[in-house]
Amino acid sequence: MTALFIPILSGWALGYIVNYLADVLPETRRLSRPACPNCGNAFLPVDYLLGRRCRTCGKPRSKRMWSALFILTGISVYIWSNPPHNLGYAVGLFLLAYFATVFIIDMEHRLILHPTSLVGAVFTFGAGWLAHDLIPTVLGGLAGLILMSSLYYFGRLFTRIRNRKLEASGLPMDDEEALGAGDVILAGILGLVLGWPLIWFGILLGILLGGVYGLLLVSFLYITRKNTGTAWMVFMPYGPFFILSTFFIIFLPNFVLYVVPK
Repeated sequence: MTALFIPILSGWALGYIVNYLADVLPETRRLSRPACPNCGNAFLPVDYLLGRRCRTCGKPRSKRMWSALFILTGISVYIWSNPPHNLGYAVGLFLLAYFATVFIIDMEHRLILHPTSLVGAVFTFGAGWLAHDLIPTVLGGLAGLILMSSLYYFGRLFTRIRNRKLEASGLPMDDEEALGAGDVILAGILGLVLGWPLIWFGILLGILLGGVYGLLLVSFLYITRKNTGTAWMVFMPYGPFFILSTFFIIFLPNFVLYVVPK
């Protein structure tokens, strides 16, 4: 039990760091004092750390805070016992921090921020070099950019077709894109750490995970009769599913060997 003190403490601290980054970066694009999303008043440090509701407007903290703390602590313990190949626990924990930050921000705001992309690119390049040498790392990053760029331009074509359908139905056009430029950059970043040729499977698995989620979401909207007329027009972020696929490949290698046996 004593040996687990390090991963438990590290995972709990990581949860606070990820929560902080997910709270401030979408709003200020910099490291700043966290504020209540409802009224904009800054939290007292003790209130923020203890997850207390806003003293000004009384709005409670999001459930995401405690979920992230417990989930990341659990994953930290898992990584401690099963460190990723050629990377080790410390590098795996940094990867987890990047994955979790991008996942939460994209799910909540549909944003992949340039600061996180820049830090992620530098770190995943180093991690990829450690994991599988320089050439597979560079090829993986290039392949991720090329593969996702082709899907991005296909998505732009889909957006044009969608806008024509909205216009024909008398609805306003919103220029929402199936994939954003941030998804293209993210694919290149993930390609660095996955390397070539594993990046193609990472993208494929991410698309499949997103497709399953989208199907469940549309089914839920129809079953509950919420937005049934526009259920097929609902857009969702794809970045989190590419993050999930990369997480499975790096931290659950037996899963990959089972799905894609050598």
